[in-house]
Amino acid sequence: MTRIISVCAALLAAAGAAAAQPAQSPPRAPTSPEAVVQFVDNFVTPTHTTGKVARWEEGICPLTVGQQPAVTKFVSDRVKQIAALVGAPVNSSATCTPNIEIVFSRVPQELLDNIHARQPDYLGYAESGADIKKLATMTKPIQAWYETQTVDLRGMGRIDSARPQENPNGVHVARSTGNHLTDGVRSTFAHIVIVADVTKLAGYEAGPLADYITMLALTQINSLDTCQPLFSIENMLAKGCEAKNGKLTDNDIAYLRGVYKMAGDKKLLANQQNEIASVMQKVLDGP
Repeated sequence: MTRIISVCAALLAAAGAAAAQPAQSPPRAPTSPEAVVQFVDNFVTPTHTTGKVARWEEGICPLTVGQQPAVTKFVSDRVKQIAALVGAPVNSSATCTPNIEIVFSRVPQELLDNIHARQPDYLGYAESGADIKKLATMTKPIQAWYETQTVDLRGMGRIDSARPQENPNGVHVARSTGNHLTDGVRSTFAHIVIVADVTKLAGYEAGPLADYITMLALTQINSLDTCQPLFSIENMLAKGCEAKNGKLTDNDIAYLRGVYKMAGDKKLLANQQNEIASVMQKVLDGP
C-alpha cells in the first residue's frame, strides 16, 4: 500500500534533513491529572477493526507537494523531526517510498475524487458507498485520511477495509495470545493523506501550519472542531478557539510520547488511554 497518489506525481520531491526548531510552549501552571485525562479522551481515536489506537510501526516517509521547494522541505522535515523526538519510527533513506502524503491544493475536492476513484482504502474504513462518499469530502481547511491495518502476533498485517481483499495465503485470521491484558494484536498506520486547502489558509504562517500537519501525521485525533482544555496546536483551526497561529505545545509533545510509548497490543482501549495519560502526566511533571 505504498503507491503514490497519481494526481501528485509531477510534483514529487525528496524530503531533506530536519531543520526546524524544537517545539516550545508558553509558561503554564502544573497540569492536573483530570485535565490530562480529558485531553487524552478528546484526542484518542480507536480504529474500526480492533478498537485500539493506531500508530506508526513502519518508518515514516513524508512527502509534501504543492508549494515552493523550501516550504515543502520544511514541512516534511518538521514531521520527521517531531517523529524522532517522540519515539515514532523514521525512515532515513533519501529514496524511501512516501507513506505520508501532504498536499497543498487549491482544488482539494478534485484530489479527493481522484483518490476515491483510484485508491479508496486511502480514505479509511467504509462499509458502504455512502460512507466512502462522505469520507471523500473536504470539509476543513486541513484534513487527514488514515489507512490503517491490523497486525497480529506473528507480525502479519491486513488493511482495515470492508472491501474484499485478495490474500494469497488464504483466509487471514489474526493470531493473538489469548491474554486478557495484552493480546499481541496492534493497529498501525499503513498510509496517511493530509490535504491543505490553500484558499482557506490566508494569514497562517508556515511554521504553525507545519506543526498542525505534524500532529495529524503522527496520530489520529478524534475531533478537530473542539477547543481542547489544554494548550494545543489543534486549537488553531477549531472554530471559537482564541489562537489563530501557534506551535506544538508541551501537551502535544507529551501526548505523542504517550502514544508511541504505550503497549500497542493492550487488549482494551481504556488501558491504552490510561497508559497514554500516565506517560503524558510524567512528561509534563518532569524537570
